[in-house]
Amino acid sequence: MDKTIQYEDRVLAYRVEGAGPPLVLLHGFAEDGTIWESQMTYLKNKYTLIIPDLPGCGRSAALDREISIEAAAEALKAILDAENIRECVGIGHSMGGYIILAFAEKYPERLKAAGLFHSTAYADSEEKKATRRKCIDFIHQHGAAAFIRQTTPNLFAASTRAQNPALVEALTERYLSFDPLSLIAYYEAMIRRPDRTEVLRQFAGPFLFVIGEEDQAVPLAASLPQTYLPGLAHIHLLGQAGHLGMLEDPARSNAILDSFLTNVYE
Repeated sequence: MDKTIQYEDRVLAYRVEGAGPPLVLLHGFAEDGTIWESQMTYLKNKYTLIIPDLPGCGRSAALDREISIEAAAEALKAILDAENIRECVGIGHSMGGYIILAFAEKYPERLKAAGLFHSTAYADSEEKKATRRKCIDFIHQHGAAAFIRQTTPNLFAASTRAQNPALVEALTERYLSFDPLSLIAYYEAMIRRPDRTEVLRQFAGPFLFVIGEEDQAVPLAASLPQTYLPGLAHIHLLGQAGHLGMLEDPARSNAILDSFLTNVYE
C-alpha cells in the first residue's frame, strides 16, 4: 500500500506491504523505494515491509532546502512513528546505509537489528569528496539525465553489463527524471557526514553486511575492515555483483535477508 504523511510541510511517501515483524528497507543515492521491488515481493509474506522514498526522491516532495544525513534519519523516524512501530530491523543500501547508521546513533532503542547493503560507516576520504564535487559540477553543467546515463552503468559489475544490458538500461531509464537539486543536496550531505564506525562498535543487536565482489563505489577491500566492529556480525559476499546486488543477484540477496531476519526474529 502506498502511503504518505506530511513531514516538515512536505509530502513524505512510503510503501507498506506484508504482515509480520517490521523491516525497513532504505534506498540509496539517486534511487527510490522501487529499488527493493524483488525483496518486497519475496519477503512480504513473512514480514511487514516499510519502504520509504527519502525526501526529494520518488513520490516524496522535491527538496527546497539543504538536507543532511541526520535529517533524513529524522524523516525515517517520522514514518515509523506514523506507523506506530517502536522497534524494527533497518537495512540501508549505499546512502541508505549512512542514514540507518545516523538513525542507530540517535535512536538505538528503535532498532532490533540493522544492516549495510553495499554501504560503509567510514566518512568520505578527501579523494571521495573530490569525486563527489566533480559530480556536482557535472550535474550543474549537464543536468540530471546526463549524469544518470553516465554513472548508472558503472554501479553494475562488468559481468552484469555484459550479460544483462537490458537490466542496466532499464534502471538508467527509470531515474532519468531525477530532480537535479536533490542529487546535489544529497551529494553535499554525504560529503559532510561523519565517521560512524563507533555506532557499529556500540550496536547491541545483530548487524548485517552485504558486500559486492565487484563493487566500485564501496570496494571490497575498503568494506571488510568495518565488519569486525559489531559484536555480532553477519557477513555475506555477493560474487559477480557490483553496487546493486539486490538487482544483479536478487535470489541470493533475498536468501541472505531472509536468513538474517529469521535469525533476528526466531
